[in-house]
Amino acid sequence: MGDQGTFWLPEAASTIAGEVDSLFGFVTWVSTILFVGVVLAMLYFAIRYRRKSPSERPQPVKESKILEISWIVVPTILVLLVFNWGFKTFIKMGVAPPDAYEIRAEAWKWNWRFTYPNGTTSPDLYVPVDQPVKLRMSSQDVIHSFFVPAFRVKKDVLPNRYSQVWFEATRTGNFDIFCTEYCGTAHSDMMSTVKVVSRQEFNDWLASGGGATDDMPLPELGELLYEQQGCQTCHSMDGSPKVGPTWKDLYGKPNHPMADGSTVTADEDYLREAIVEPGVKIVEGYQNVMPASYSSLSERELAALIEFMKLNSEYAEEGSDG
Repeated sequence: MGDQGTFWLPEAASTIAGEVDSLFGFVTWVSTILFVGVVLAMLYFAIRYRRKSPSERPQPVKESKILEISWIVVPTILVLLVFNWGFKTFIKMGVAPPDAYEIRAEAWKWNWRFTYPNGTTSPDLYVPVDQPVKLRMSSQDVIHSFFVPAFRVKKDVLPNRYSQVWFEATRTGNFDIFCTEYCGTAHSDMMSTVKVVSRQEFNDWLASGGGATDDMPLPELGELLYEQQGCQTCHSMDGSPKVGPTWKDLYGKPNHPMADGSTVTADEDYLREAIVEPGVKIVEGYQNVMPASYSSLSERELAALIEFMKLNSEYAEEGSDG
């Protein structure tokens, strides 16, 4: 059974986690001891040297050189110790082992995508257990931040440049990924999962291209893409408002209002354009925040998303007849 965490920290599931936790524990306990010592000393002095009468005049106090030296030397030693310990761990966290398996990570408002050397892409990060993994990360829009609490790794993901982070998972299981840099309206929904599996399971998953979808019916593929591509972050299926228009009863909707005052019928052509060129027509009441990255979807994937929308629209039958 894996580490279930402590009162202060979540479970530890990477090779670097133990070192980070040890340093955190050292700083926490030293700070606690110093805090308690200072408070007790204050209480002692307040009681021992309190003025007993208004006419009392305290005797002059001669400074203690030993005390003066002690409260300079001891904190200096503690600071140097923590710096040396933290710097070594920082360097270790920043330099990936030569045999690290490299994966490309992309972030955008508000989703993650991981691309493997063979071209497989996934919204979740699949990695083998007991294997160093290096992420080469970039952002398509604003600053994001990749954070896996169980691995004790965090790194900003920047536009127009690459950053990197590495880790080695020590046990199988699912672990949360968070964005810890405020990136807009749906920042709190920008979550994903690290799925740590055995080496054989990882090889099988990678060989299948992340799960074969060639024979999947279009509506089912569309539902899968809705989750994988992060569409659910901005578009609800139940009519509730989000960053983007709801997909409930969207397909075939007549007189769909645009920001420029015009209206359109939400047919296949409009929906395809809205996915691959989202800035051409902006829906009334919404901002142009949808990334252009979805233009890389294949024609089958675009068709699948539209077919999935049809399943959730009261206009679908009417639209197909027309």
